Amino acid sequence: MEEIVTAKEADLPRILEIYDIAKAYMRANGNPNQWNGAYPDPETLRTDIEKQRLYVYKKDGRIHGVFMLLLEEEPTYAYIEDGSWREERPYGTIHRLAGDGEVKGLFAKCVAFCESKVKYLRADTHFDNHTMQHLLEKNGFERRGIIYLKNGDPRIAYQK
Repeated sequence: MEEIVTAKEADLPRILEIYDIAKAYMRANGNPNQWNGAYPDPETLRTDIEKQRLYVYKKDGRIHGVFMLLLEEEPTYAYIEDGSWREERPYGTIHRLAGDGEVKGLFAKCVAFCESKVKYLRADTHFDNHTMQHLLEKNGFERRGIIYLKNGDPRIAYQK
């Protein structure tokens, strides 16, 4: 049985383990600068859990993936460079998606879940994260331009 459910505090150790797996994968695949250090940190994840916007993908009771779905405006998306958003309707933003590598099609399952909550989706990723760029484009997202994180780091912006 597979399901996507709201994360709970008790899920945090496994969630952190999945992020460690994802960080190792990124470093091994030419993306050493994204999620370096403690990010995503337990404090950020606890906030997401409290706000009921962090989700886990479970198969046969075991967590294999995690992501955050923001159902309000993403402040860093207010300004977009070298492009534009296709429309300004209410949207959801997928953040911090990671898996343990054991489930095929995890990204598509997460996107389908998010689309069941909100019709329009946005996401962004690091220039070196070629895996995520491929997954976004394979799943119907279009590159829309460049956005900047609060710390000024640029990201490729996508919309579906």
